[in-house]
Amino acid sequence: MASLVLKMSVSLDGYVAPADGSSDWIAAGRSEDALDWNVETVSNAAAHLIGAATYTAWPTYWPGASGPFAKPMNEIPKVVFSNSLQSAAWGETEIASGDLAESVARLKQERSGGYLLAHGGVRFARSLVQTGLIDEYRLVIHPVVLGAGERLFTAPLAIKPTSTIAFSGGGVAHVFAERAVVGP
Repeated sequence: MASLVLKMSVSLDGYVAPADGSSDWIAAGRSEDALDWNVETVSNAAAHLIGAATYTAWPTYWPGASGPFAKPMNEIPKVVFSNSLQSAAWGETEIASGDLAESVARLKQERSGGYLLAHGGVRFARSLVQTGLIDEYRLVIHPVVLGAGERLFTAPLAIKPTSTIAFSGGGVAHVFAERAVVGP
């Protein structure tokens, strides 16, 4: 059975998306060691799980892209979650519709070895958090304060740290596992 990993970039003040929707802030703290960690995370996935909003831009970008992320993004199977998308023309892409929790549970059962790597959009990521099916959170904290925006977590969640890696550019990768809450 595959595990579900959610990888997200987070600002120092806890936002995963700024109010204006820009993404340039994730360059804060960029370094070779952070790049290596991110490429390894993306490359070792058994499949990429993507929300419909994020998916709309990726098929026009990744097929012509170069650089260390291009190969794993194009070659690893993808599952896009959408109740309205009718076709997906980017490589090996499956469309999952219907109940998110049921679809994710099915994928975890069907795929063996490795992990399913979920990429944000914030709405998709929040929906995954609410399913309770995430086995591991890989949160990269960037040395930037956004001041406002969208948060990943909207309710309390019991997680336990499993590793922390400080990168030379000031970013920090925190890896957490979800743990069951015991007691009232």
